[in-house]
Amino acid sequence: FRRVLFRSMLKGLDESVMKEIAENLPLTEGAERLFRTLKKYGYKTAILSGGFNYFGNYLKNKLGIDYVFANELEVENGKLTGRHIGEIMDGAKKAEMLKLLAFKEEIHLEQVIAVGDGSNDLPMIQLAGLGIAFHAKPKVKATAQHAISENGLDTILYLIGFRDREIM
Repeated sequence: FRRVLFRSMLKGLDESVMKEIAENLPLTEGAERLFRTLKKYGYKTAILSGGFNYFGNYLKNKLGIDYVFANELEVENGKLTGRHIGEIMDGAKKAEMLKLLAFKEEIHLEQVIAVGDGSNDLPMIQLAGLGIAFHAKPKVKATAQHAISENGLDTILYLIGFRDREIM
């Protein structure tokens, strides 16, 4: 419901507003360090989000992320319509995309790390070899194998075995 309300609030806005919003998105603490280090060591990274792919693609370019799967906002004549295109990226779709990415990258699901904070992340967190609840809601914390409730995203590096001297 919240996502539908937000999409309808965008109706009629000029598409250029998306760029302004993206440029002002605050990055989660530790995000740049996490993705920079993972990239250096050859990890493939993805955003599987119930948000909008415009913002995901902005982060992809900024952080060097390999894949983005999110909801597509419809634009007509340079204006947002308040509707989306294609399937909604819900929990089931996130799990499906996680499987597809593992297959494409020729890795086993046991080698996949999934990080999320909401209940729509649970299917992929449970599917991955390492599921991490990050600053998550209680239900997600209780279900995930690991939970990080303090510090930034780069804390994940320590959880998967990196040492300070290896972190960029």
